[in-house]
Amino acid sequence: MSTPHRYADPYLAGVCLGLVLLAAFVFAGRGLGASGAFASSAAGVVAAASPSRAAANPYFARYLGGDGPWREWLLFEIAGVVLGGFLSALFAGRLHAAIERGPNISRRSRLAYAFGGGSVMGIGAVLARGCTSGLALTGGALLSAGAWLFMMAAFAGAYVFAPFVKRAWR
Repeated sequence: MSTPHRYADPYLAGVCLGLVLLAAFVFAGRGLGASGAFASSAAGVVAAASPSRAAANPYFARYLGGDGPWREWLLFEIAGVVLGGFLSALFAGRLHAAIERGPNISRRSRLAYAFGGGSVMGIGAVLARGCTSGLALTGGALLSAGAWLFMMAAFAGAYVFAPFVKRAWR
């Protein structure tokens, strides 16, 4: 296996992400986000299993109009994220199966923490009516007060919990 390339410069990556967000507004007429893709997929699965229940549920019903849930813009966005992540790892020589963890944490614990953290973020995205990318990137670009409040809370929470998480990586 060849030596992996260095990670991208974070400042350059931030500028590129801003340009992608601008392009999304110009070409798709909306910003970036991820949670809508999962909600749209759930609506499609529920509608396939029980169309009447999906139509009667206000949460799912909003995804069932128009061209249907499988033509939602965010599904194509997520597919692009997955493809882009795969190609980036491939070209950088970092494509391999591994569970990254520190020396003081077992694989099982690392996976449990990842699942727990992802579940909390997913529940938070439903309660906040948007995911981190939708709130922070799109909402922040639109100068939404709620988005800026969310970003401050997210950074404050990360600052508080970082010392506890850092111990597992030492």
